[in-house]
Amino acid sequence: MIRVYTKIDLPLAPALYRMEQAGIRIDLAVLDGLSKRFALELERVGERIFELAGRRFNVNSPKQLGEVLFTHMGLPAPMVRGKGKVVSTAQDILEQLAEAHEVPRLVLEFRHLSKLKSTYIDSLPLQADTESRVHTTFQAAATATGRLSSVNPNLQNIPIRTELGREIRAAFVAAPGMQLLSADYSQIELRLLAHFSQDPLLVRAFANNDDIHTLTASEVFGVPAESMDKETRNRAKAVNFGIVYGISPFGLAAQLGIPQAEARAYIDRYFARYQGVKEFIEKTLETARSEASVRTLFGRMRPIPDIQSRNPNQRGFAERTAINTPLQGTAADLIKLAMIALDRKLAEKKLKTRMLLQVHDELVFEVPPEEAAEVETLVRTEMEGVVALRVPLIADLGFGQNWRDL
Repeated sequence: MIRVYTKIDLPLAPALYRMEQAGIRIDLAVLDGLSKRFALELERVGERIFELAGRRFNVNSPKQLGEVLFTHMGLPAPMVRGKGKVVSTAQDILEQLAEAHEVPRLVLEFRHLSKLKSTYIDSLPLQADTESRVHTTFQAAATATGRLSSVNPNLQNIPIRTELGREIRAAFVAAPGMQLLSADYSQIELRLLAHFSQDPLLVRAFANNDDIHTLTASEVFGVPAESMDKETRNRAKAVNFGIVYGISPFGLAAQLGIPQAEARAYIDRYFARYQGVKEFIEKTLETARSEASVRTLFGRMRPIPDIQSRNPNQRGFAERTAINTPLQGTAADLIKLAMIALDRKLAEKKLKTRMLLQVHDELVFEVPPEEAAEVETLVRTEMEGVVALRVPLIADLGFGQNWRDL
């Protein structure tokens, strides 16, 4: 693995140092407004929980929550026990109950709001410097896939799919007289799946810039592209990303809320259409079994010790890990190489633009207006040209005053 060390991880260290030094500006007034809004929202959700449960209690106490749900309300108690031998009220258990009951659904919402408020809204201002900038620490060797992680504060975990998560992103702003630029690799893991599997359907779709989820919906569900609704495309999206993560019929059934037999039929039809993907998965598992490890495109290795485990759960998890690691790990290596190149180019050209954040497939920069056009071209060129694959790499770029509105 010396090549990964000398060509990727070591040259990345100074770039990460500069990003940590730069930090990113936060708008304290926006966070203050959000804190008040979240407090009201928590009160509203809490009152609704008490009303439906028929009593007041501490929502944050697993013991009291368990008593209310399973003793007072008589909901089906899980077999699992949490800490202190009380009946578990962990997220997965509440999610199952939430399908049929309003209270567990509201408790999940309450926990989500509470976590966002304490982790970000209330703690970010305390971590800001005199210029209202927060400085995360990027950990280069903390994950098994080679992805970067971020701590104190963790800026890679702000949810983007929920409206409230996006509101928090609005508090991350450009310095006065500057703007933010976000550059995001489009569907990188699916493109890497096309590259590794050499599947003709996938390769052709990406080469022609076709919508991959629409294609899968047509192939797997037999729905013509022109008459497809959003729901069908979203189901195909779940199948596409599920395959990348080595999903089981059980997992897909749970995600789409369909019977397991139907989910198995979807997966079987997917593999019948995308033969190259099936072969890639079989070959990857074969390698993992013989070498007890898998590698990324650049040679980064991940041990998979449980691939021959007699415990079916451990073995299943190891198989899913073996399938996903070459994709996620290669995506992580690619963006690291792009960061090294961009850090070097910005310095060579003596530009005032600074690279601030990396959030998995996305890079965030702070750019003076007079450099916008040059930096846009530079970022696109370096990210899309970082390595030649069988399918084109595409970076989606956007400018804005805050991280939400790019």
